[in-house]
Amino acid sequence: MAIIDSQVHAYEANTPKRPWHSVPNWPDHVTGDEMVAAMDTVGVDGAIFISAFSMYRYDASYAVEVQRAHPGRLALVKPVDPDDPAVADVIADWKKTPGTVGIRIMMTKEAGRDPNDPGLDRILRAAVRHDFPVNMLCWGNLDAGAALIDRHPDTRFIIDHLGIMQPRTPPAPPQPWADLPKVLDLARRRNAVIKVSGACTLSREPYPFPDIWDPLARVFDAWGFERCLWGTDWTRAFAVVNYEQAVEPFRQTDRLSDSERAMLMGGACAKAYGWSPKRRDQGDDCLALIPAL
Repeated sequence: MAIIDSQVHAYEANTPKRPWHSVPNWPDHVTGDEMVAAMDTVGVDGAIFISAFSMYRYDASYAVEVQRAHPGRLALVKPVDPDDPAVADVIADWKKTPGTVGIRIMMTKEAGRDPNDPGLDRILRAAVRHDFPVNMLCWGNLDAGAALIDRHPDTRFIIDHLGIMQPRTPPAPPQPWADLPKVLDLARRRNAVIKVSGACTLSREPYPFPDIWDPLARVFDAWGFERCLWGTDWTRAFAVVNYEQAVEPFRQTDRLSDSERAMLMGGACAKAYGWSPKRRDQGDDCLALIPAL
């Protein structure tokens, strides 16, 4: 089974050609080439490249450039704007772009979106029409996320980052898993799957972060491994963990069977996005598309 990271962000240096919207506490650049090199170092076969909202907002042009250079290794997800009256056309055009596998919406409290927002309705109807799963960042606002999922039972949702607020810098908050009961309740929505991305940033212990496994076991029990998508959330998590430290705890733990690990670290992601990578030893010349479940 191929190892697929369900959430990575790459970006070029901040320049007038493609200026950043904000300047996070990230390295000056982690280009697509550098991201793929990091994946190669630790044996990750492919990744879902989420165009970085904090830097580029709704402009995914850099992600498209990177995917063209590494078509067998990266698949693309683009944030879309509920305030854009032409957002359905944007999604239709995105569907025609090589390597695209989904779209993303922001449902954090900071975004200030009501689940009844007509712009969200336009996005979610278009997602169904074009057979795109909708990635949703709703940490700190899980009630609104749940309401949106309930309003759109025909839309496939992918919950980002366990639905739990994660730190950009250490340490983790005193009660990092405080929202876990809501995450477990969310599992009742069968049109949703969840990314186990950035989980290592929730640890209050040093590498290899042994305290994440008891709460994660509850996530796995509620959602099932076929609905849990492992991911690193690198580079957002870079100040907390390096790429290897975000990969190896999941590869080395004895808390997962071989079959559970294979589903968590690749199989569930391939099913959710309908995509699997061209293996590293086969070259970078094509995408493998599989039916989404």
